[in-house]
Amino acid sequence: MKSLATLILAGTLVGGAFAQTTPATTTTNTSTEQSAGQDMKDAAHATGHAAKKTGHAVKKTTKKVVHKGAHATKKGASKVEDKTAPNPK
Repeated sequence: MKSLATLILAGTLVGGAFAQTTPATTTTNTSTEQSAGQDMKDAAHATGHAAKKTGHAVKKTTKKVVHKGAHATKKGASKVEDKTAPNPK
């Protein structure tokens, strides 16, 4: 069993070494290749999209916090209102 595992490991290593030394076939079709300028444009679009998503998330979270704070203020004010109301005797 131990020799079988060793044989499999050796085969994997030899296969990996062969795959690294075999040259990859490349196509010279310009439609599939990207220039550095196009890569920069793609990166800029991705950055803009990420900034937009972050802005929406911040807006949503801020809105939730403000509403929760307003609710807590209203709740606290109603408690104080009962204490400060004049007592009819």
